[in-house]
Amino acid sequence: MSGLHPKIFLLFPALLPQFTDAAAAWPVPMQMIALGLIHTVSCGVIYLLVGFGSQVVLRARPAAARFVSRFSGAAMIIIAVVLLAEQMLG
Repeated sequence: MSGLHPKIFLLFPALLPQFTDAAAAWPVPMQMIALGLIHTVSCGVIYLLVGFGSQVVLRARPAAARFVSRFSGAAMIIIAVVLLAEQMLG
């Protein structure tokens, strides 16, 4: 989902060129692609670790799981109400 966020289209062109070398064996576009793939894979690994880690913690603590579910549900409802109000008012 992070890859679909518009900020990603600004992140890569703004940050990755400083890690490329025009005199390197690979052309700069290939270096950018390689760096982007490394970033994507590392984000995937981190997201998986966080997901599985939170699953273990929340299964071990049912009260915490209920709290997280209720809190996130309430947050989504509040966000929906704010977005709806913004749409209706202007």
